[in-house]
Amino acid sequence: MTAAAHAPINLFGLDRTALRARFAEMGEAPYRADQVMNWIYRRGVDNFEAMTNLGKDLRARLAQHFVIQPPELVAEQTSADGTRKWVLKAGEGQAIETVFIPEDDRGTLCISSQVGCAMDCSFCSTGAQGFSRNLTTAEIVAQVWFVARTLGGDFQNERVISNVVFMGMGEPLANYGEVLPALRVLLDDHGFGLSKRRVTVSTSGLVPFMDRLYEEVDCALAVSLHAPNDALRNTLVPINRKYPLAELMAACKRYTGGKDRKAHIVYEYVMLDGINDLPEHARQLVKLLAGLPAKVNLIPFNTFPQTQYRCSPPERIRAFADILKGKDILTMTRKTRGDDIDAACGQLAGKVQNRQKQRLRDIPVKTVAAPARGRG
Repeated sequence: MTAAAHAPINLFGLDRTALRARFAEMGEAPYRADQVMNWIYRRGVDNFEAMTNLGKDLRARLAQHFVIQPPELVAEQTSADGTRKWVLKAGEGQAIETVFIPEDDRGTLCISSQVGCAMDCSFCSTGAQGFSRNLTTAEIVAQVWFVARTLGGDFQNERVISNVVFMGMGEPLANYGEVLPALRVLLDDHGFGLSKRRVTVSTSGLVPFMDRLYEEVDCALAVSLHAPNDALRNTLVPINRKYPLAELMAACKRYTGGKDRKAHIVYEYVMLDGINDLPEHARQLVKLLAGLPAKVNLIPFNTFPQTQYRCSPPERIRAFADILKGKDILTMTRKTRGDDIDAACGQLAGKVQNRQKQRLRDIPVKTVAAPARGRG
């Protein structure tokens, strides 16, 4: 047996079902797993000896088989507007970025799901870095735990992080098998205990995995749309060549149907000067979203080195928004945050070494077994 087979398991990588299964193998009652999760996620504890409601023998066995391993900090920056960015080690010579955006009524944490990205969206700095690998569930969950610990306060009663969005580096649904248990930890009452409307997965449009997400976990969805017609979206968001707008919008309709309460999808739309910001584009977008519960988030383009794009002028963004609002589409223009530390939307680059030169067409999407039950 290899040394890797004996390596302790990082508990950040196990949702409650998986952790209970491990405890059953150890001959322990399932509720012991719940107790451990409460210590980790509700109290911020990373030391088994501090878990005083567990017996001494059990604590010793846990220390033998498991670790609670947060990520290693590479660098940290704070923007003039209070936005904070952490560069976290993700293997030898590689790093990911995690961003916290404080606001008066919320604290939003933007987390990464991959080292780099294979989607190759032409306006995104992360895509320009290429793709190295998927993050593990442990690496995804640990970002949230690390920032919660760093920001201070009680994990349970003085929660600083109120919202978590999978809008950092990578395409979350291309790493579905690792993202799914991470979502369950975020939503679990014994995990971070976040509301299903305060955890958002953003996708560029991997239609089959949008359907799986609907079946397996209840969370908010954001779609990186960025264009109202196939010809333009094929250029800006290449995944559109595989799942064109007709298929994408049908999946969006399925995602918002049959829920206990009506939910909308946030459609993200980066504003590119002279590319997708004309009145005709706004009218096409109105037609595309007709009949769907939708919120449009207009995102002023954030520049990065070697980009060919410029941000739309403020007056053109306002005119675009007015057309949408005139058709009763809920529309907001995102306030740029953290651009002075390259932490704004589309600017996250991290450090991606030994990256695959292949792009979207060459990189397989990780699959998991088909769901066997309804949504959680």
